[in-house]
Order: sequence, then C-alpha cells, then structure tokens
Amino acid sequence: MNIRNSRRALAVALLASAAALPGLAHAGELAGSAVDSTGTRALQAVTVRIVELDRVTHTDRDGRFVFADVPAGTYTVEARYVGAEAMTRRVTVTEAGIVEADFALEGIGGEDILVVGPAANQASALSRQRAADGVESVLTRDAIGQFPDQNVAESLRRLPGINILNDQGEGRFVSVRGLDPELNSTSLNGVRLPAPESDVRSVALDVISSDIIESIVVKKSLTPDMDADTIGASIEINTTSAFDRKKDYYAAKIEGSYNDYANVVTPKGSVDFSTKLSDNLGIAGGLSYYKRKFETDNVEADDWEEEDGVAYAEDLQYRDYDVERERISAAMSIDFRASDTTTLYARGNFSQFDDQEYRRRLSFDFGDSAPVGGTADTAVFEDSNGEIQVERDIKDRFERQRIRSLVLGGDTDTGTWKFNWSASWAKSSEKENGSVDPAKFERKFEDEGFGVTLDYSDRRLPLFNVTSNNGLFIDPGQYELDDIEYTALSSSQDEEYALKGDIAREFAMAGGTFTVQAGAKARWRDKTYDKTVEFYENDDLTLADVLGQQTYRFTVLEPVPSYTGATDYFHDNFDAFEFQEIDSIFDSAVEDYAVSEDIVAAYLLGKWETSTLRVIGGVRYERTKNVIDGNTVTLAEEGAVVDGVELEDDTVFIEPVRFRRKYEDWLPSLTLRFEPKQDLVLRLAGYKSLVRPKLSALAPRFAVEQNDDNEREGEFGNPDLKPYKAWNIDADVAYYFSGNGAVSLGGFYKTIDNFIVEAEYEADDAPYNGVYRGIAFDEAVIPINGRKAEVAGIEASFSQAFTMLPAPFDGLLTQLNYTYTWSEGELFDGRKIRLPSNSKNTFNAVLGYDKGPFTLRVAGTYRDAYLDEIGGDPGEDRIVNDHFQVDISAKYRLTDQIRLFADWINVNNAKYFAYQNNGGGQQLLQYEKYGPTFKFGARMTF
Repeated sequence: MNIRNSRRALAVALLASAAALPGLAHAGELAGSAVDSTGTRALQAVTVRIVELDRVTHTDRDGRFVFADVPAGTYTVEARYVGAEAMTRRVTVTEAGIVEADFALEGIGGEDILVVGPAANQASALSRQRAADGVESVLTRDAIGQFPDQNVAESLRRLPGINILNDQGEGRFVSVRGLDPELNSTSLNGVRLPAPESDVRSVALDVISSDIIESIVVKKSLTPDMDADTIGASIEINTTSAFDRKKDYYAAKIEGSYNDYANVVTPKGSVDFSTKLSDNLGIAGGLSYYKRKFETDNVEADDWEEEDGVAYAEDLQYRDYDVERERISAAMSIDFRASDTTTLYARGNFSQFDDQEYRRRLSFDFGDSAPVGGTADTAVFEDSNGEIQVERDIKDRFERQRIRSLVLGGDTDTGTWKFNWSASWAKSSEKENGSVDPAKFERKFEDEGFGVTLDYSDRRLPLFNVTSNNGLFIDPGQYELDDIEYTALSSSQDEEYALKGDIAREFAMAGGTFTVQAGAKARWRDKTYDKTVEFYENDDLTLADVLGQQTYRFTVLEPVPSYTGATDYFHDNFDAFEFQEIDSIFDSAVEDYAVSEDIVAAYLLGKWETSTLRVIGGVRYERTKNVIDGNTVTLAEEGAVVDGVELEDDTVFIEPVRFRRKYEDWLPSLTLRFEPKQDLVLRLAGYKSLVRPKLSALAPRFAVEQNDDNEREGEFGNPDLKPYKAWNIDADVAYYFSGNGAVSLGGFYKTIDNFIVEAEYEADDAPYNGVYRGIAFDEAVIPINGRKAEVAGIEASFSQAFTMLPAPFDGLLTQLNYTYTWSEGELFDGRKIRLPSNSKNTFNAVLGYDKGPFTLRVAGTYRDAYLDEIGGDPGEDRIVNDHFQVDISAKYRLTDQIRLFADWINVNNAKYFAYQNNGGGQQLLQYEKYGPTFKFGARMTF
C-alpha cells in the first residue's frame, strides 16, 4: 500500500472508531418525532419550540428532534409545518431521564394533505426552505415516490433563479442565477460528484434518473461547514432512506415514451422500495431503466463574410441526428440506529448513460469561392469563381457515461454534543471506443458549370437550390471517401476519495443556545483523459457503396450514407485502407492529460440561536495542491525548419511536461436569520467563495502546427490559471401563509476576480509577445484569467395551495417565480461583456389541480437570450436565443395502489436558435428542432 492510500485507510479507521462515542443522556432531555397524521411519512424540517424557554430546533430526515439541558418543569412544546395545523403538547421534564414528545401532524382543516401529490411536495419543500440557515430552494418527492420530472436537470428548472442548458431538446447542465454551470458544485448523498466529460467540472444531471431521488436542495449561500467551491450554488441530491418512512413501501412503474419525430414508442420502468428489517435497521433503494429514441433536425453556419453587400456563411451544414439513449440508475441505502443518539449509514449509487448517435451531414464550403451575385436575402455561387467543396458524411458513435458513488458515515446527536463523519468514494467516466466519427465523402466543383443559390430570407433556416449541374451534385458515385476518423479510444476518468468529520458542542443559555462547531475534510481527486484516434483513407470507396435514406425534414439531403454502412465496410475491408500515421499521432498525443487535485480544508464556526434570531459566523481554510501532466506536441510540415534543420517529411514532435502548484484560501462568512414574527423570515448572508479552474484548462496540452513557411499556430492549456474568487451577499425575506403557501423576495450581489476566458493572441500581443512558455507562435488560443466581474439580481417567488376556496376550486395550486440577473465582466483587452450563460430574465409558472383522484399540472418555463461563447469581437459572440417551453402532466388514482399518468413534454415545440450579431442582424450559427414527446404509464404501490 502506498503512502497516500495508507493515510486514507488510517483516517477511515479513526473516523469509524469515533462513531462508537457513547451517547450520554443528559439530565432533563426532551426528545421526540414528527410524522404525518397517517403515520406513513417522517416529516423533516418541522419547527419544534419549547415555548416557555424560547428554544427552537428542527426535525431531521427521520423526523426526530432532541433538546438537551432542559431544566426540570412543565412546558408547552409546539410543532409547526407548512400546510399543517400547528400542534402543541404539554410535557413535564424531570432532572433525570428522557421525556418523549411525539407529533402526528394533520393538514389544514384536519385533512391529510401531507403525503401524496403536488401539495405534499410543496409543503415539504417550503418547510425545509423555512428551516434553512441560508438562502436555498428545495424540491422533494411525495410518499409514493412521485417526483416532478423525468431527470434531475428537468426538475430543477422549476426553481427560482435556475435555467437549464439543453442538449438536443433535453435539459443537461444547470445554470443558477444566470451563471455558467462550471460555477456550481454537485453532490449526491454528501459525495461530491466528479464530471464524466473530459473538458468540464460541471456534471450533466440528465445522467441521474429522478426515480431514485428523495430531494434536491439548491443552496445559494454558504456557511463555513460547506465546501467553498461554488459561486452559483451547491446542488445537493439525496436519495431515499429507510427512515424517511414509518411504513414499508414497495412501488413499480411502467411507462411508454413517444417522440413525435422518431415515431416510435420506447420503454421506461422502475422499482422503488423502503423496508425496515427491525426497529433499528432499514434498507431502501430503487432501480430505473429508460430507453428513448428521438430525432433532431439541425442546420449550422459559420465564418460569415460580406462581399459587395452580399452576406453569406463560408461554411453551411445541414445535420440530421438520429439518437437512441439508455439510462440505468440504481440506489441502495442501509441505515442502522446504533443507539438513541447514533445512526450509521451506507449509501451507494450507480448511473449509466448510453448514447448511440447517428449524424448525417451535408456541408457546403465556400471558403475558396465568392458569390457572383445576390440580394439582401440571397447569395449566388458558381464554381467558375472559385472552388466549391461539398461534403456528405456519417458519424456512427457510441458513448457510455457512468457515475458511481459510495459513502459510509455516522451521525451522533446527544442534544449537547453532535458529531458526524463520512468516508466516500466517487468515480465518473466517459468512454468511446470503436466509433467512426466521421466518415467523410467529398466532391470539389471547379469550372464544371456547377451553381448553387442560398436563400437567407428565413434567418433561422437558410435553404439551398442547385441551379446548374444538379446531376453531378446528386450522383453518389461522385463523392469519394476523404478519410475515416476512427476513435479507437476516448476515455475520461475522474475519481475522488474524501474523508470528513464535524464536531459541535451546544450550550443552553438564558434566552437561547450557543454552539461551537469545528470540522475538517480531505479530498483526493485524479482526472485523466486518454485518446487514440486513427485516420484512414481508401480512394476506391464512394458514397454509392454505403447509401441510406434520410430522415431529415428541413430540406432534401440525399444522397446520404446509411447509419452503419461506412462502419461495416471499414471493418470488413480493413486491409484496403491506408493508415495516416502523422495525423493520427498528432491528434492522439495532443489530447492526453492527467491532473491530481488534493484539497485539505478545516473550519470553525459559532452559532447563536433563539426562536427569532439565528447567527452563524466563522471561517473556512482550504489548501489546494495540483500535479499536472500533459504533452507539448508539434506538427511540422515538410519544408519547415526545426532546430535549424529543414524537414524532408511531415513530422510530429512529442515532449511530456509536468507542473506542480499549490495555494491557500481563507474564506470567512456570516449568516443571519431573523424571524420577527411568526411566519415571517428574513435572511442576510455574506461570504467568500471560490471555483477552481477546469482541470482540462489547467492541463499543459501545448499543441503547435508549423507550416512550410514556418508560421506557427498554437492552442495551449494554462497551468497558471488562478481560481475564480468571489465575495457574495444574499438577502431574502419570506412570508409563509397559514395554509400551504409562501411568498418571497430576495436579492444578491457578487464580485468575482479571475474569471476565465479563452483569448486569441497574435505574435505582437502582450503579455506573451509571441512566446508562451518558451514556445514561439504567430497565432495562439490560450485560456487566461480575466479581470473583475460583477453579478447582481433579484428573485421573487409565490406558492399557494388554494385549499381555502370553496369546492371544487379548493384543489387549485400555483407556483410562480421570477429572477432578474445582471452581470458584467471585463476582458483582458478592456472589453466589457455579460457573463456567459447569463439570462437576464427567467420565469417559471406552474398551474395545478390536486383533489380527489385527479391531478393536473401545466408548467411553463422561460429564459431570455444569453451569451454562450465569446468571439474575437462583439459581432462574433455566440448568443443563444430565448426559450419558452410548456409541459403538461396528468395523474389519475384508479385505486389506492394504482395511479395512471400521462405527460406531454414540449407542447409548443420549442426550438433552439444560436446566432451572432455581426452587421447588426442575427446571423445563424445553429438552429434545431426536436418535436414534442408523449409519456404514459402506471405506478403501482404496495
């Protein structure tokens, strides 16, 4: 065992032994639990108050609470939960022993609304938000395992200040308060999730099925006991525990999914259970499988130019995507109550995301030609005025992502002392091997009488019309194989071990309680990327040998290759292909990297709490160490001069490089929670946080291409990148109605140093002046730290179950939220921009009806345009257009055990549109359309 693993094993042993701390029962102890009136579900975040002493606590996830050091006497104990009638009990505390005070809470008017349906989810979420220290938003599922949406990303879009960045019509990455997804952190059962992809820190949350989720908490302000590496939010996902429920529970769900474009029904199924093997031992878990087939019609343009008043794109592509995705998610949780004060747990999760993508593409390359005429909406090209290149290709790619996590831990709460510990492991991976990505067939037209006219009258969907020599254009035998790019291996591995321990001592004082808490955490992370790509040529292969049929709807693309024709031909006739060694070596070596990131953290905080005031202040320390490996890879063409020698052939030079670095951060914070009157809560938080650079951007992947004129173009990683550092202020006021509802208004401000952008440099640009780390260049792209950025905004939300209305309107339910976010960042050249992914306005609305056997929900979500990528000047910035989507879901309770449901996703067929504002107009970069999806099925509980 190496030294590093020995340290991990020793730390695990120390923390495990700490779980055996005796649970001393202090004199005058008051404990109890809270459940719903049916005794089905433990209620988390119930506010419990000893009225005469003005002492407050909240129930944990198994509904339990404890007060220590309670003087002997008779007291009134009050329990409050959103959407429930307040309940009080009189108890007598003696000088020795534990007094129990249990609560079974009923809904407003004595009805049971706390278990099933949207109203139950709303009551649970609002109760947790109300009890929270800082500013946060919560999503929960009800007692029969219903969650609002199909995957975690889709569910989160319903919360204030959150929008979702889509991929082919599905929500994937989460943007909080208009900030880049890279500025969020994501954990599952307290385990920080590493990223499967090679080039990001953020986790695509569509990998995780909502069927295994109990709750999602989006914490927008930080306290010292939390990991400090977030500026957007800390997204905390929790799966089910056996102690969440008081009764055994088993459920199965079957579903069909139909995409309007794919015209096929695909299956989804899940099982979910929670059972207690004894009073002190329980197991909960679930398994979900989902297969989805869908199609996307896409058109993309790039390199816009203007010639004699005619604007046109040098590169125009029509893309036809046919995709099949499979998701498997599994979760298992074992909980053991070792004593009245100590609970031990083990939680494991596995998610797998398989993506089989076929992409047919028709491309026009007008880079060597210029239009011979045109209008404001058209461009006319003829091959007599320069070469026109037409390419038809096929991508046949299978990719698998996996996220695995395991955590062992324990929680001890004696009322006076609190101790928790955990030891965790998480690994994410993305692997692709054996993909043809792509096989390219091309035809170059020059002085052959070929002509084509582009019609830009629809800015989103330009169309082409071949005006002459169409016979050559549609003849598949004319398109010879350019090359096959074969991905022999693309393997991203991201693994993290972590150990954590926290200890707190609570002191009961006159008028309130004071808690001193300290803790430490160590994280060891290793991320690697290994790519092997191979290029092959075969001059005898033409498109006619691998013909297929299009499924594209925008225009006619035929002739097109079949899905697997090129792949099958390549494998069946491998010896007929010529391996392109130089390109293969260069593209493989330049991608590889390995980065380790070790973080040691410690904190100290103090907490003062009364029934009206909670103050948490403290400081966190984090030390970061990196070891970073990559390659300097130079591709020099024949005739180039390297080290004074003129090369006789194209040559690749590879030099491994390594860098080490470390830095420290002190991160103070102060949080105030004030409840001047019942149901009115005010919060104010100020804190410092950071986000470390993407590991792929740190990696010293130094790629240089040198032509025979000795001009050198480079693309470099930057091991010197500094982390984002931010000072944050959050303020929030919320009023909780006597029924199931609340209204809130909040504001936030952030000032961020060292935000990271990619910059393009010429040889005479400062600060590099044509030399980066001893590597000379004429042009280069380098990620660098920008200057200062500011973010400010407001959030408003309203939720209400209208149970006070006369029947049948007492089943109405409304959730509304709006967020405005302003941001400004200054680049290295002084240009000011809105930060990437910042939508100024986001709005979500849910209108529902939940009464008797019937539940209906209509949900709309809107976000306006945002900056996606920064160009060389404002006219080249990539902007993603605004997005509005409507979803409808309905459920019907057939019996107490069987519920039928149907969902209509993307009712209004919302599209994706990205553009640049070059020349004052919206010039197309990408437009795609997916069609709506229909889901239907049944859920059975036992």
